[in-house]
Amino acid sequence: MHIPVDLSPAQKLLPLAVALVIIAAFSLLREPARRTWSALFIAGAGAAYLAGGFGPWEMIFPLLMTPIAYWGLKDYRFLGAGWLLHAGWDVLHHLYGNPILPFDPASSAGCAICDVGLAAWYFFGAPSIFGVGRRKSSTASGVGTL
Repeated sequence: MHIPVDLSPAQKLLPLAVALVIIAAFSLLREPARRTWSALFIAGAGAAYLAGGFGPWEMIFPLLMTPIAYWGLKDYRFLGAGWLLHAGWDVLHHLYGNPILPFDPASSAGCAICDVGLAAWYFFGAPSIFGVGRRKSSTASGVGTL
């Protein structure tokens, strides 16, 4: 039986630092490459738990994340939603399944914290924190339509 562990202050802050590193790395990409790589990243994250302890249910999550990643190619809000869905999946694994890193029982909880940080950035249109790849058009926020 899996017993979730409590998180130390460092285990709560480190995932936010990881989110900031990811945001910084993606901020270096110009549009549309930033959105394309972001969609690929969330698609891969959807398959992170394929052997995560929920049996056949683990196959459902990548199927759900695939269209979200596809729609994310056009609209950052879908990428934000994908990261929130992944955070929820992380919480379920922290409470009932296997942690994403087998050697770290708190890794799924940390992943959920990181994912929420990423989701927030995507809901704001994934702007470069360095000012790279700014568009002068009305689609500068990266929010488009399908």
